[in-house]
Amino acid sequence: MGQVNFGLWYDFRNPAQWRKPFGAMYAAYLDQIAGAETIGFDSVWLTEHHFCDDGYTPSPLVIAAAIGARTQRMRIGTNLMILPLHDPVRIAEDAATLSLITGGRFDLGVGIGYREMEFREFGRELRHRPSLIEEAIEIIRRAWSGGNVDFEGKRFTVGDHPITPVPEQRPRIFVGGMAGPAIERAARVGDGFLSTGGIGQDEYVAALERVGKTPGEGTIIAGHWAIISDDPEAEAAKLAPHILYQSNEYIRWGAFGPPETTPLFETGADAIAGGLYELWDAETAVAKLSALIEAYPQIRDIHFWAQFPGEPVESGQRRMEYIASKVLPRLKGR
Repeated sequence: MGQVNFGLWYDFRNPAQWRKPFGAMYAAYLDQIAGAETIGFDSVWLTEHHFCDDGYTPSPLVIAAAIGARTQRMRIGTNLMILPLHDPVRIAEDAATLSLITGGRFDLGVGIGYREMEFREFGRELRHRPSLIEEAIEIIRRAWSGGNVDFEGKRFTVGDHPITPVPEQRPRIFVGGMAGPAIERAARVGDGFLSTGGIGQDEYVAALERVGKTPGEGTIIAGHWAIISDDPEAEAAKLAPHILYQSNEYIRWGAFGPPETTPLFETGADAIAGGLYELWDAETAVAKLSALIEAYPQIRDIHFWAQFPGEPVESGQRRMEYIASKVLPRLKGR
């Protein structure tokens, strides 16, 4: 079993009902991330959406650069960026620059996207998502190769030019998804699979063999939705309004199926019971995560939401310190 990193997941959401000045929130989160490195967290992951009233991170690579300047060893990644919305040359350039300025600590996690409004506003079409993401990954890899790109596809054309600077340590390209074709794509063209809430891990391992790879060649980056606290039920009750907001926004956007046919949760308790959340104390967390790592030796990173939308920073900080003191030493000592 290889080394497993344990990390934090951020979306930088700032909903109206709990709104703080954005500058103060960003500063507090960056301080929190820098402190998290000193207490044992190994990674931080950033996600992306656009045209959101709550400011859901539209610029994760900018934030990644700020984190790189505040940390020394922590790996920094995106889980995930919506690659079909972007110019792949710009992503290649920005990711290469991030890799250089962080000493090779950056990984690029990408996904196909699902929110029709974002595609429309960026001048893309949902039906083109498979070719957009696969062509973009190919262009990015050619850009990092040190040779000329020279690519012509259905969606993108890049001339016979080099793209510099080339990263000294190439970022890994992880591919996320919850549907079968997306999981198979991760096995076929990704350096690993971004798993959300445990969805698709079995399918990914099976897909590796279908695309001619061994299970040992796979990598799983696991975004986990566990709420870990000394009294997880009380913690969940306190977080219920924030969890209800998080769950229902994803449902409204279509993350878990067509929004017109996927019902919203009525209460925070409903969202906790019916969503991806799990409630663990330290003993349960150690047992569950140890079993997960044993079952899926492909796992190289497990990370948790650091802050739920609108949650006070001090609240998330207490949970983070509990994990760092009561869970991580036991997992890392295995």
